[in-house]
Amino acid sequence: MTTTAPAPTSSRPAAPGGARRRRPRTAGTLLTALTWILALGFFFPVAWMAMTAFKQESQASSNPPTFFFEPTLDQFRAVVGESGTYVANSLIATGFSTLLVLLLGIPAAYALSIRPVEKVGDVLFFFISTKMLPVVAVIVPIYVIAGQLKVLDNIWTLVVLYTAMNLPIAVWMMRSFLQEVPAEVLEAASVDGAGLLRTMRSVLLPMVAPGIAATALICVIFAWNEFFFALNLTASQAATVPLFIVSTMTSEGLFLARLCAAALLASLPVILAGWIAQKQLVRGLSMGAIK
Repeated sequence: MTTTAPAPTSSRPAAPGGARRRRPRTAGTLLTALTWILALGFFFPVAWMAMTAFKQESQASSNPPTFFFEPTLDQFRAVVGESGTYVANSLIATGFSTLLVLLLGIPAAYALSIRPVEKVGDVLFFFISTKMLPVVAVIVPIYVIAGQLKVLDNIWTLVVLYTAMNLPIAVWMMRSFLQEVPAEVLEAASVDGAGLLRTMRSVLLPMVAPGIAATALICVIFAWNEFFFALNLTASQAATVPLFIVSTMTSEGLFLARLCAAALLASLPVILAGWIAQKQLVRGLSMGAIK
């Protein structure tokens, strides 16, 4: 009678696959938690400003801070009643300057990308070099020239200056977007008999629409938030929203709740513009990132 010996069992320990799987999960969880902490840290000042805007002045400046209070719209009513002229001036300066930047920047970017002029590098460096000069270094000659032309405290002076301020950035951005347009598309339009204006209107502009949206939003943000030119070249007739925010700090004291309400209302137009154009903005900012 024969007996079958049992198969030898392996004494080798099991592979630590579970531990290996747990390590990436733990690292991912810690990274996610750190990201949330950083995001909340950056967002906390904005949230505190928004909460303070709904307080009374006594509650806004209390020590220790007041966390539980009855919300009020008194500060917003006061701000809205006083800010009409400032908002209108900011809308005019921002809207017209952004429109001029696009009308001038897109043809310039076309000439520097699709139909390049001679010494493109020198031209691009000249454009960007205008951003290297501190604004405070040119405010005196600008003020003197504006005084001689009798255009101080004039909203159209700000339109011209904001256009000059944003034009180099727009040219650089639009050039990078236009360089992503395939040359075959332009050749096909030329074969079909489309001229320069028809090609730009029917082919180029629709293809780079996300880039135009991104460029326009950047120009809107810079023009809406600009403070230095408005402070030195305007007084009462052409004052903009940033000057209205500063006006809440008077010789009678700092009205903190009103200041927060004014800052919150001043940031809403840019936030809404970015939220409305977020799809185009993301597409525009990602153009040229992957080839």
